[in-house]
Amino acid sequence: MSRVRYLQLDVFAARPGGGNPLGVVLGADDWTGEDMQCFAAWTDLVETTFLLPPATAEASYRLRIFTPTREIAFAGHPTIGSAHAALATGFVTAGDGRLVQECGAGLLPILVEGEGADRRLLVQSPGATVLRRGLDADPQLSAILADVRLGALAPAFIEGGRRWWLAELADEASVRGWHPNHAAIAALAHASDSLGLCVFARCDNSDYDLVVRAFPAGVGIVEDPASGAANGLIAAYVADSEPLGGLGRGYRVSQGREIGRDARILIRIEDGAIWVGGETQLVIDGYADWPLRDATAGRA
Repeated sequence: MSRVRYLQLDVFAARPGGGNPLGVVLGADDWTGEDMQCFAAWTDLVETTFLLPPATAEASYRLRIFTPTREIAFAGHPTIGSAHAALATGFVTAGDGRLVQECGAGLLPILVEGEGADRRLLVQSPGATVLRRGLDADPQLSAILADVRLGALAPAFIEGGRRWWLAELADEASVRGWHPNHAAIAALAHASDSLGLCVFARCDNSDYDLVVRAFPAGVGIVEDPASGAANGLIAAYVADSEPLGGLGRGYRVSQGREIGRDARILIRIEDGAIWVGGETQLVIDGYADWPLRDATAGRA
């Protein structure tokens, strides 16, 4: 048996229960990828991460990210939550208010603002590329969106750390009240090798500027309560399409109310860089005993 420290956090949440859950493991330096995948399948969270010593001098730590079925290069809420866990446990300290995460997407800078329960972290999203644009970019997309009024920006297919279809709807009510065809979104996701579809709308609200819903049917999730990577792609598309518009320097996002959450995500757009972040709540801090597949084998 291997004893490791295990934390469970709620990411992009001002209070526990409002955001996206995440499991974080410390002390699994001698685990294989297979061991990590088995543990992530057992936690059955959207993602479970493993904090490891960095392999490069520029990084503060190395992070491996697993869904219940596979390892992924990058995701937003696991990055923010893992950085919070690294600071909260003393695994790392921030130098000049910054960390650098080493992961499958490369070296990603993280801004550290505040301390303790009031700490807010923002990660610089990987660069994004618009692969296709317009309602006619895919016939499956146009069928999925046939029953909703669209907003100012044309739908788009964007890649940057992850691949998502994006669609702006006419208003907040259209986003919050939409009942999409999840099977059709799954078919679109699988056909385009993407996670699925995100819809968003601009809002006239004192607490947030954009409402977002994410449907990652490509990985078997009906709806995601808080999507850091997806929001980074939305921000990149907004910044590219409307650099001088009202959202061109950043904005606040509301996500997850339709499934009983209340996530708040902060977007900053500075000199072409997209920063995505928010608060994280530590909910569980303890230890896990886990059987390794082969305790005598060499570990990578």
